[in-house]
Amino acid sequence: MSKLNELDAWLEERLPRLLAEHHVPAASIAVYAHGEVITRAAGVLNKNTGVEATTDSVFQIGSITKVWTATLVMQLVDEGTVDLDTPVRTYLPEFALADGKAAAEITVRQLLCHTSGFEGDVFPDTGRGDDAVSKLMPLLADVPQLFAPGEMFSYNNAAYCVLGRLVEVLRDKPYDACLGEHLIKPLGLTHAAPSPYEAVMHRAATGHLPSPAGDGPVPAPVWALVRSNAPAGSMLAMSSGDLITFARTHIDGGLGPDGTRVLSAESTLAMRQSQVKVPKLGYMGPAWGLGWSLFDWPGGAVVGHDGGTIGQSAFLRVVPEHDVAVALLTNGGDTFPLFSGLVGRVLRELAGVEMPALPVPGARSTPGAQAADAGASRFVGAYASSVFDTVISQDPDGRLWAERIPKGALSSVAAEAPEKVELVAYDGDTLIATEPIQGLHLPYVFVGDDGEGHALFLHTGRADRRVKQ
Repeated sequence: MSKLNELDAWLEERLPRLLAEHHVPAASIAVYAHGEVITRAAGVLNKNTGVEATTDSVFQIGSITKVWTATLVMQLVDEGTVDLDTPVRTYLPEFALADGKAAAEITVRQLLCHTSGFEGDVFPDTGRGDDAVSKLMPLLADVPQLFAPGEMFSYNNAAYCVLGRLVEVLRDKPYDACLGEHLIKPLGLTHAAPSPYEAVMHRAATGHLPSPAGDGPVPAPVWALVRSNAPAGSMLAMSSGDLITFARTHIDGGLGPDGTRVLSAESTLAMRQSQVKVPKLGYMGPAWGLGWSLFDWPGGAVVGHDGGTIGQSAFLRVVPEHDVAVALLTNGGDTFPLFSGLVGRVLRELAGVEMPALPVPGARSTPGAQAADAGASRFVGAYASSVFDTVISQDPDGRLWAERIPKGALSSVAAEAPEKVELVAYDGDTLIATEPIQGLHLPYVFVGDDGEGHALFLHTGRADRRVKQ
């Protein structure tokens, strides 16, 4: 019996029990190794309807869409239409930010690897038409610059919307059509939906959010985020098997399942090359490529991406040198420990890669210890983005607390979370939350200096700038 067959038998038995353990309504997992694919699904797609998940059910893949957008851009690079180190304005003269100098300098490469430096969470509803992405562009003119282009990494949804618009302009068709004509059709995908209008034709998962009563996840009030952010991951849904087919193309040097050339071997390799270091967050890789998050784990180099929409979480990990990939799609609950247990076992058994444990508060992380170890005054203060205000405070006992207040587009759909969570020492300028969200203890990395001994940024993947008070 092959390792893949053994794994398939284990998934058949264990997946339903793991879903129950982690309060995940449904999940679909696909595993690829050496030319073979297995898929498993369990649970219910929507607690209101009780429809069961099957292997051809479609789930939103969220920000994994960014790797698809990056692939569309790299196709244009292959054609000689785009140069990565050329300013974006060469292709999009209308590209504008609050900082005109930065807007004129930002390159395509910097958009791809999240180093453009402008505020990245911009989610206006520009309608449901094919012009939704184009209508977003003028709304970026007031978006502030957080740091100089190329200075550091800060995850940026809006940057990928700009890339999606670049693709639209150079292809002269809407983003959804570009996905269909240049990726979905050439790859022979049968269960991939660029929008809710296509998703409804399949068994589609509904996202679930924590119940205010604390009795398990409940269906989310809406299915998708706004279409203006489609290139960043607000719409695209598919089966885990179709996502694996896409991943195989990147393993196979840009060739589709039938040998069709989708991307050059040079571009598939370039996308996996490190472009920028990422603050030590534990759940992201230590570096980022052109679309891919890069993980340097014992046993081999891994690339991947995660995605989160309204109550749906997706995970993709690819080990090109071992010819292995795994995709996990979920619709609520404590998805991070589910991911860690399932994907960790797949990579260990099929690729000999050991996935590190998710970050957790350590034995030395006792209440109050961080004040003596790290200097609490460096951390205390308010930090802001367009979707969250975060206040770090210290109580009379020396304990540190984080209060994250959603605002703007996310305030009406944000998952319930503790009003305040205690932070304890983790690693140098990194603190960690004692209470998990979706099973993840979120690290808080404090970066830079405001000139007065305080951190200039609070980094949780995104760099939120300190607010002067």
